[in-house]
Amino acid sequence: MIDGIINVYKEKGFTSFDVVAKLRGILKQKKIGHTGTLDPMAEGVLLVCLGKATRLVDLLTEGDKIYRAKMQLGIETDTEDITGTPVKRSDAEAVAAITPSGVEEAIRSFEGEYDQIPPMYSALKKDGKKLYEYARAGVTVELEPRRVQIYSISDLILEEDGSYSFDVHCSKGTYIRSLVRDIGRKLGCYAVLTELLRKEVHGFYVQDSRTLSEIEARQQEGSLQDWILPVDALLTEYHAYSVLEAGKKYLTNGNKLSPRLFENMGNRRDRRIRVYMDGTFAALYDYIEAENIYKPFKMFI
Repeated sequence: MIDGIINVYKEKGFTSFDVVAKLRGILKQKKIGHTGTLDPMAEGVLLVCLGKATRLVDLLTEGDKIYRAKMQLGIETDTEDITGTPVKRSDAEAVAAITPSGVEEAIRSFEGEYDQIPPMYSALKKDGKKLYEYARAGVTVELEPRRVQIYSISDLILEEDGSYSFDVHCSKGTYIRSLVRDIGRKLGCYAVLTELLRKEVHGFYVQDSRTLSEIEARQQEGSLQDWILPVDALLTEYHAYSVLEAGKKYLTNGNKLSPRLFENMGNRRDRRIRVYMDGTFAALYDYIEAENIYKPFKMFI
């Protein structure tokens, strides 16, 4: 079984689940999970965890992301992207009156925290049922806004076809479709997302991502391991410590560890640490200040 993380380029038309299913076939292993859903019309970075790395999925979905979005003014759809059915339109005069400087001002107004109402066509749940199930049944439900963070919006370009493209650096849970919808309404017209590229997640960049066909070719050649990053590759924000001989038994059994059982820890007490045994990444441990002890958060042995 392969353990590690691979930077997959999700192509248009695939769901994130499609990518996982195809990788299971290519790699001949079941233990695979992705770290953040991309809509079928979107493309770009999809981090996929393999084997023991699947224990990191919930951690990796927490991070912020960078996207390149393309927005068309004058229309709003039920899905809030170009694949949906138009439900609102602006007249041509209203759209023509909007200037690039006006668009930039509207876009910039969303930088910082704001309460975003998610799209009806999404996998979020209300009363135990996914929102898209209500939408497909024609049932209208009241949606609660969710606080999201837009760290920056940059590189705004007016395209030759009259649409606008820009980069968005945002927090977990941000729907770019809904951001575009809100920008359109701020402008006094409507807007819809026409293209979406995820450029970066956790320091993994789109230029380094690999398509499924490239991965399959490498697997057949027997050289795929070159593209697999170790389980701890995304955990460098946490300080690393090696467990001393006296602590190896406790670590192997998933027990709590005293600070004195780590090599060169001294008086430092990090909230979360990477733990290694004999040079191999073994676990993430969290510090319990009241007990002056570390307890296991996630085990990888």
